[in-house]
Amino acid sequence: METTKKTVSVMCFHDELCQVFNAMMTALSLLREGAKVTVYFGSRGVNALHRDKVGQLSCLPDMPEVGAAVMKRMDELDVPLVEDLFFMFTHEGGELLACPLNVPLFGMSEHDLIDGARLAEPARYYKEIVMRADMNLTF
Repeated sequence: METTKKTVSVMCFHDELCQVFNAMMTALSLLREGAKVTVYFGSRGVNALHRDKVGQLSCLPDMPEVGAAVMKRMDELDVPLVEDLFFMFTHEGGELLACPLNVPLFGMSEHDLIDGARLAEPARYYKEIVMRADMNLTF
């Protein structure tokens, strides 16, 4: 089995479930193909890492009928919960980072983050991860 030695930075700036789900499915898939993957949550995305909010994320909150239909279809397809994706990702070696500027902006502290997530060190993140990454993906 051939694996890649690529490094990937995934940035998620949304707390809308479909965006978070897509970011984490992409990150987990790349991780499982052998890439070193870091997922950075900034702006409203930090809410997805809040231990009390992660289970309340919804799809398309500005379009309730469509969002409800998407959520129903996700249930029917038995796709993993985003909480499970976070767990699998970190336990398989992925790194979850939260923007240290946005966490307090949204009334959070590092203690509110889900297990496996930590505050990013911005200088290190941009210099050592983003600038060196083979791929930078944004959701």
